Amino acid sequence: MKIGIYSGSFNPIHHGHLMIANYMAEFAGLDEVWFVLSPHNPLKNKDILASERHRTQMLELALSGFSRLKVCDIELRLPRPSYTIDTLTALQKQYPQHSFSLIIGSDNWAVFGQWKDYESLIQLHKVLIYERLNYPIHIPPRFRGQVETADAPIIELSSTFLRDAIANGKDVRAFLPPPVWEYIKRERMYLYADKCSLETQRAKCLK
Repeated sequence: MKIGIYSGSFNPIHHGHLMIANYMAEFAGLDEVWFVLSPHNPLKNKDILASERHRTQMLELALSGFSRLKVCDIELRLPRPSYTIDTLTALQKQYPQHSFSLIIGSDNWAVFGQWKDYESLIQLHKVLIYERLNYPIHIPPRFRGQVETADAPIIELSSTFLRDAIANGKDVRAFLPPPVWEYIKRERMYLYADKCSLETQRAKCLK
């Protein structure tokens, strides 16, 4: 099968993630899209991450009704920090019957040259880019054929916006799958988003 790898923190997963993944599964020639949960993106701030358990549970809740969208926890079992080239290598070894393509936004493509072994990644796997506002897509001639654009809807919704909104008491249920919204409320998540580490909020924020 042709598998699209959609990697991220999903902190939390929201309708924008689902719309992009669903588009890729239905219109980009993929059989399935696997949501690969990142324990920590080396280019992002670790302090604002909810626990792996919470983020895995929210992914499972959000994807439960989609037959072609799957949760993949392989990065939680790999050495850290986690790099995409290592994830794809491990997946290809574990599932030699599949071919894997990487799904990224044009904002990530703009900094793709900072990724570990990015040229080897492109040689071994196709890269599918969906557009983000203010990040036009330019593909160098040497990468064409391996790197392609996907005409997915432009969706400007971020987990950062949702965490900030929740921390400020906003009702953002329309932006989240219903079971994810209920989980966030039940677990009292993101009430101190971006003000301190979510892992140490009781120790520090409640003093």
